Amino acid sequence: MLVVASTKGLYQITQEHSLPKHPNLRYFLHPIAQGLDLVTMEGDLWKTWRGIFNPGFSATYLMSLTSGIVEEVDQFCQSLQNLAQTRALFQMKNLTDNLTMDVIGKIVMNAQLSSQSQSNPLVDGLRMQVKWLTFGPDINPLTRYNPLRPIVFWYNTRRMDKYVTRVIDSRFADLTSDGGSTEKANKSIIDLVLTAYLSKETTKGLHDINEAFKKFTMNQIKLFLFSGHDTTSSTVCYIFYVLAKKKVVLERVRAEHNSVLGTDPSRAALLIEGEPALLNQLPYTTAVIKEVLRMYPAVTGVRSGEAGFSVIDDTGREFPTQDFLVWEMTQVVHRDPTYWERPDDFIPERWLVEPGNPLHPIKGAFRPFSYGPRNCIGQELAMMEMKVIMTMLARHYNIILGYKDLDRARSNRETIMVHGERGYQIQRAQPQGDLPCRVVKITT
Repeated sequence: MLVVASTKGLYQITQEHSLPKHPNLRYFLHPIAQGLDLVTMEGDLWKTWRGIFNPGFSATYLMSLTSGIVEEVDQFCQSLQNLAQTRALFQMKNLTDNLTMDVIGKIVMNAQLSSQSQSNPLVDGLRMQVKWLTFGPDINPLTRYNPLRPIVFWYNTRRMDKYVTRVIDSRFADLTSDGGSTEKANKSIIDLVLTAYLSKETTKGLHDINEAFKKFTMNQIKLFLFSGHDTTSSTVCYIFYVLAKKKVVLERVRAEHNSVLGTDPSRAALLIEGEPALLNQLPYTTAVIKEVLRMYPAVTGVRSGEAGFSVIDDTGREFPTQDFLVWEMTQVVHRDPTYWERPDDFIPERWLVEPGNPLHPIKGAFRPFSYGPRNCIGQELAMMEMKVIMTMLARHYNIILGYKDLDRARSNRETIMVHGERGYQIQRAQPQGDLPCRVVKITT
């Protein structure tokens, strides 16, 4: 394994010479997308499908879908309202997982997954599949050769594919009815993709979608649900974690929302739906999100080394990559004092100062969505979603961290702190304990 933890090295493997994704990543994701996904595809096939989906994930197009995000966040607010009435201790990650899953379902498929309120076969199948995923050869042979895994994968794949196929077929039927008019298109990403497909299809009276096209589209949708919901969910948890700890930051966020959206918090959703561009007038809110992404990045990347290609470090030393798994170590770069002033301090102002200020970020040091042609296609959606969540919640609720309650319940265990943090990152980059907390409704 070759760990790359410098801006120069990361530039070389992602932008100057974009190394292919590692085979172990393809193995890991295969039960989700059968190898037909934008994360692990390479070459012309990847370029084709990235080009198909890029327009739907552009900032401009996503602005037209803001009402769908607001609708799902409103349901999330209702869940918090119920919890506020009971003052019960709960794990925020469970709620944010459901929220981000519903947002992706709405934006990508215009589907009401409703996982925040009830069971859904697509969501249930995906979550069960994830529990059985493995990144490669496991040390434990019982895990590596578990005879149930292929059966579980087959069953869950069947459940997921059945649901997504039904959505694609339904949208295709609507778009091709009455002579193939696309006026019936909604503003979901899948409709944009199908409309583009129909515009290029020369066959008149088309009644069936090409099976290969449908298979690729179906697997991209499953990938978006898997990779997009968990990463954004973890980041949202850390936004709540930071706002709960840093009252000065929270008050400044609220002041900005009062200034831009008016002093009546109940009108925030209506205003954002009517004028989504208001989300671009929240520099401090955006700075808070970026600082959360810097301190608690949710993703990293693994590439496959190539013969004849070496990474050159800051001192000029060469590190051959052939036969190596090359790991993009974002977490280290984001906390490296070489690139950041006071790297372990939460300072949203670093995103607001002018170049030349010691706090100003160094080019290439902020990499939560990676860089280069293989950067995260969903980064604009993630940023928009987090802004909507903050504008609709920050002035309505106070989040009270529940780690002391958690520690009292585990009185026989030693409390672990990492970098002075009780909510340190674990497993899939979420806060330890999935962010135990209580929520209090603000009354005025």
